[in-house]
Amino acid sequence: MKRSIKLMFAIMLVAIMLVGCNTQKNTNKKNQTGGGKLSGTITAAGSTALQPLAEEAATEFMGNNPSVSITIQGGGSGTGVNQVTSGAVQIGNSDVPASEKLSDPALAKDLVETKVAGIGYSIIVNKEVTVTSLTLKQIQDIFSGTITNWKDVGGKDEKINVINRPAASGTRAAFEKTVMSGVKINDSVGTVQDSNGAVEQAINSTPGTISYLANSYLVGDKKNALTIVQIDGNDSSIDNITNGKYPFYSYEYMITKGDLKDPVKSYIDFVQGDDFSAKVEEMGYIPMSKMGNLK
Repeated sequence: MKRSIKLMFAIMLVAIMLVGCNTQKNTNKKNQTGGGKLSGTITAAGSTALQPLAEEAATEFMGNNPSVSITIQGGGSGTGVNQVTSGAVQIGNSDVPASEKLSDPALAKDLVETKVAGIGYSIIVNKEVTVTSLTLKQIQDIFSGTITNWKDVGGKDEKINVINRPAASGTRAAFEKTVMSGVKINDSVGTVQDSNGAVEQAINSTPGTISYLANSYLVGDKKNALTIVQIDGNDSSIDNITNGKYPFYSYEYMITKGDLKDPVKSYIDFVQGDDFSAKVEEMGYIPMSKMGNLK
């Protein structure tokens, strides 16, 4: 009898432990999406390169949390950083650290920067341009105005038309930091377009043009419709970026002011979490799990 009682007690104890483990697993899974228990509003603004991912994550997150409303706006990384600093939005989306977009870098001490993904960028040209690869030095010379004709970099005798992004653009900041590497862009030799769509239209309609776009824009039909130029013989694939062969990339940041609180915290956790990582890569970004020790 005593042996039977002990056996029953042991079975009950194991059952309780299993239930507890499953409950904890389910709780952890719910916490990644909010579990439908969250409520409130979130407003984010900034990087147009990060905007598609932020919007997709918002749609999925709101689907799991019907009482949460999320609004995602563009405007460029500089806009996002400065608006979150002033308290106008709760999240500033940026392609660069906050200090690089603040007139007073000391203001960055009040901000929390969360890396949510990596992103590569590509050099793109008009479809009639015959050059397929450029060195870093050649790109620097083109955007600084030293080289102004495609024949000087192995192409045909044709004027190079440069298209840049505006000063507030995080894509431009990443280009200046990783490709130009201290060589100053000469804005007088080209034009400025303030959106990915405007860059694409200008590239397609103007002979001899060259510019740069985030890979998050170059997915699906867009990738096949635009002509991409390699840098030093390497394309902007995830493998080339993570192996250190391709230099033009950055992290995507969601920047907040003060301690993270729900629903903002759960939304940002969801964006960088494992449950959303497949969508991150599908949309042309790099999951944080693949960024490794890249700076």
